[in-house]
Amino acid sequence: MTGTDVRNEADDSGPSGYAAARLRLLGEEARSGPPRRAALAGLTDDWLAGLFTAAAPDLRGVSLVAVGGYGRGELSPRSDLDLLLLHDGNAPDAVAALADRLWYPVWDLGLALDHSVRTPAEARRTAGEDLKAHLGLLDARHLAGDLGLTAALRTTVLADWRNQAPKRLPELRDLCAERAERQGELQYLLEPDLKEARGGLRDATALRAVAASWLADAPREGLADARRRLLDARDALHLATGRATDRLALQEQDQVAAELGLLDADTLLRQVYEAARVISYASDVTWREVGRVLRSRSVRPRLRAMLGGGRPVAERSPLAEGVVEQDGEAVLARSARPERDPVLPLRAAAAAAQAGLPLSLHAVRRLAAVARPLPTPWPAEAREQLVTLLGSGRPTVDVWEALEAEGLISRLLPDWERVRCRPQRNAVHIWTVDRHLIETAVRASELTRRVGRPDLLLVSALLHDIGKGWPGDHSVAGEIIAKDVAARIGFDPADATVLATLVRHHLLLVETATRRDLEDPATVRAVADAVGTEGTLELLHALTEADALATGPAAWSSWRGSLVAELVRRVGAVLAGDGPDEPEPAAPTAEQERLAVEAFRTGSPVLALRAQPEPAGEEETPGTPEPLGVELLIAVPDQPAVLPAVAGVLAVHRLTVRTAGLRILRLPDGVDDGAVLLLNWRVAAEYGSLPQAARLRADLVRALDGSLDIAGRLAERDAAYPRRRGWVAPPPRVTVAPAASHHATVIEVRTQDAPGLLFRIGMALEKAGVQVRSMHVSTLGANAVDAFYVTTGTGAPLPDGDAASLARVLEETLRA
Repeated sequence: MTGTDVRNEADDSGPSGYAAARLRLLGEEARSGPPRRAALAGLTDDWLAGLFTAAAPDLRGVSLVAVGGYGRGELSPRSDLDLLLLHDGNAPDAVAALADRLWYPVWDLGLALDHSVRTPAEARRTAGEDLKAHLGLLDARHLAGDLGLTAALRTTVLADWRNQAPKRLPELRDLCAERAERQGELQYLLEPDLKEARGGLRDATALRAVAASWLADAPREGLADARRRLLDARDALHLATGRATDRLALQEQDQVAAELGLLDADTLLRQVYEAARVISYASDVTWREVGRVLRSRSVRPRLRAMLGGGRPVAERSPLAEGVVEQDGEAVLARSARPERDPVLPLRAAAAAAQAGLPLSLHAVRRLAAVARPLPTPWPAEAREQLVTLLGSGRPTVDVWEALEAEGLISRLLPDWERVRCRPQRNAVHIWTVDRHLIETAVRASELTRRVGRPDLLLVSALLHDIGKGWPGDHSVAGEIIAKDVAARIGFDPADATVLATLVRHHLLLVETATRRDLEDPATVRAVADAVGTEGTLELLHALTEADALATGPAAWSSWRGSLVAELVRRVGAVLAGDGPDEPEPAAPTAEQERLAVEAFRTGSPVLALRAQPEPAGEEETPGTPEPLGVELLIAVPDQPAVLPAVAGVLAVHRLTVRTAGLRILRLPDGVDDGAVLLLNWRVAAEYGSLPQAARLRADLVRALDGSLDIAGRLAERDAAYPRRRGWVAPPPRVTVAPAASHHATVIEVRTQDAPGLLFRIGMALEKAGVQVRSMHVSTLGANAVDAFYVTTGTGAPLPDGDAASLARVLEETLRA
């Protein structure tokens, strides 16, 4: 039977004919989705039009109007009928009688009805007072009666909506936010409300309303399909339960999946989550655009007056190479060339997250469309930018979702596709697998001061459950995947092994601490054997806590935390041996000796910038990350304040320090007795090109003789740029490393990298009157992990009290 045949049968048979035709239509397995919803709406239209004509064949100035979901033709099997009986006010008694003859047949069939009887003026006034009523009228559709009356109301209501958009859209945004707070996020709930939860059908309707205002529009790609999938799921839910419900309860998911022809309930949830994610992301982008437009409208008249009527130019401030801030978003610079710069997607994402800014839709789409794929293994900068992104705290979530919405995450990390939108049927877990991994990285970013390798902590947080996309024990599968991913993104074999160990044993500490006897030496020894080193144990402890905190409130407690900490203490004691002494520096290269001799003979600093280090000059310590940038060699006759002078000059020239070493070099035989400070640093420009070596040297000479006010220059530059809200990084941590050296006191600094950081540390050490014997500085993502070997003026280690006091002073300096 065709849709026309069904509608004719309904016309011929009255209410009972409509009921039979409706039942037959809903039972047709061959027709589902949009065709069935359209057929059901058409069938209902014809029946209601017939009722209207039969009840008031001669009544003028009255029309029957479908509004809301029915107005859009989105009739699910148990949907309400949203109806408005519109009249001109000339025959109120006749209209009241007509309403009874329309509403009662609907009720008699057991259909839910949302009805109203109003004049156009009353409908318009109600819309002005009730946002939900106004939204329903935006989808008004004529069913029967006076077409001109309906058309006039539609035109008036739409004009009112557009005229009142600056007031109504913020009200609608607040309504959506309140509903999201109350109902949760559809893309993560095990029993989601398909209509009310964030990313559900209500939000899809809100996006239509925003588009109707002409003030902004949602990104359209995938939106219609996402809405269709949610409507299909609701149809199947209505048919499976026989009730007008929008909540996809656990006990009904298998039946709903079968109704949709899907493999199982997990496949159903994954489809629902994917649809919700599209709608949620479109909502974020749209409301951001609404805010931007409204802000520009409020500011523009004042700016025009100040600029003499000219059009204001949007302010752009740099964030990173190829990335700027504009209108509260991170966008690509005009000079950016993503087709030539494969690291740009990660650099833009990291810069946006660090600044606490959203990544603009246009930027993400351009990157997805034209950016070159990264080579394998990734260049060091790409790995560092990924670590920076993961370590940016809560802003990481929104930036990651923006990349994922355009397919960039699966392109960067192909293994991600298996865990994307994957549900976790566990009462303890509150997130899907992919969101749990990002939440774990967010939690891990708060613990980076506890570990010596924050980059490995953050990447292990991202990968610890990556094996859940494969059959079998996810820890075992994840170990293999993690090692492969680590190699692909450029970690050396030693670091890849550590990452694989962390993923393989990410449940080891909590399971052992809560299920085994910690007094049994065999228990502690088994954990020690599995972990292997103190550094890995330190990382595993932080990962365990981050994983539990990201799982849900039931997964971590002070009791569990104390048990894990006690286990870690016992395992650490087993793994501990004599502390490592200050590492012996490599023999100086011919280039380093030449610079040292020249610096001593001239009594002034000399330096050299090199794009690549000499192969025989440096021997990297196993497990350290590949350095970035260019090598800067500086030789300075031994004198006070060298460290803050060099660090300050580099900060003034906007050079980021990736790695840094300082050592005292005794001059070779045949040269007058003396010592030169040799600095071997790896630097990179924040954006733009590197300065000339001659200019750096000239400023260094001025800094050493006191004629260059570095602190003042840095303060002026900071004042010239607007303060960004960004992410509040964990506080710095400065400690004295116990038994780390027999010849010096080792001060360890773990903090957020920032322009001028080494300058501030150097100034504090200089004021404390200590000598820096050597130093080893690493920047891992946005985290600085530094070790300073300091002595008294006589070359002895600091007394314990002085060392502790120096650590406190440094920490207070960095907190300020």
